[in-house]
Amino acid sequence: MTQNAPLQLSLPVHLPDDETFESYYPAKGNDQLIQTLIACAEGRGPQALFLWGPEKSGRTHLIHAACAHANESGRSSFYVPLGIHASISTALLEGLEMMDLVCIDDVDAIVGHPLWEEALFDLYNRVVERQGCALVVSGRRAPADCGFSLPDLVSRMQWGLNYQLHPMADDEKLAALQRRAAMRGLQLPEDVGKFLLNRLARDLRTLFDVLDKLDKASMVHQRKLTIPFIKEMLRL
Repeated sequence: MTQNAPLQLSLPVHLPDDETFESYYPAKGNDQLIQTLIACAEGRGPQALFLWGPEKSGRTHLIHAACAHANESGRSSFYVPLGIHASISTALLEGLEMMDLVCIDDVDAIVGHPLWEEALFDLYNRVVERQGCALVVSGRRAPADCGFSLPDLVSRMQWGLNYQLHPMADDEKLAALQRRAAMRGLQLPEDVGKFLLNRLARDLRTLFDVLDKLDKASMVHQRKLTIPFIKEMLRL
């Protein structure tokens, strides 16, 4: 996703409208991380931040939210999902230090790719020199555990703030589901939410995707979210 990007290249990625700080339910221990991300988006935070946590832990939601908040604040942002690095060029990173906020997602994807590791290292150096850009990078593991072949890149990643994204407890996932449902005008009773948690994969990405499908199904069939209706729609 690009916003006011002073670059020759564009990235065909768009931020989802519903992944904002308002729609994110913070697990216990993540409040400081969220406040730091908001500060980065507003230009009053640290120059570099590394966020790590397992796949589907909410990392991408938070990075999308930071970009959206920067844009709403009248600041420029650029989001790069490195999971698609094979289909894009390292030239995409050139000039990004001129943005207010740059978010690099799934950095683990470029482990063992020297050209990408070097390009990201160079971006870190340019960000440090410019002193006007906030760089947020996310991965599944802490920098030293990612397995990068370029030691200087690991050093740069450790130079800024590092945060581990704490996992959600089941009661927090239930609350997050109920908030998501309420944002769509749905009522998700506690017993129905617990049923979903017990019968589906427990990562929020899967749960939210299922909730979106149930939202559409409830509108088509004009039915409330009940356990019998969910069993029927999901064939459980």
